[in-house]
Amino acid sequence: MKRRELIKKLLAAGCVYVRPGSRHDLYLNPKTGKKQAVPRHKEIDEHLAKHILKILT
Repeated sequence: MKRRELIKKLLAAGCVYVRPGSRHDLYLNPKTGKKQAVPRHKEIDEHLAKHILKILT
């Protein structure tokens, strides 16, 4: 999955950008209070993308 597609899905689900990391960006779902790192690769593995979406949505 493309990174920008994943970010669009996260933002549509109500997640917010918290801060940058060295190789990842941190996103937070304010409704659940869960945080998850999103790698800064152009292409993110499907399994990892599904895992990130499962945790944050």
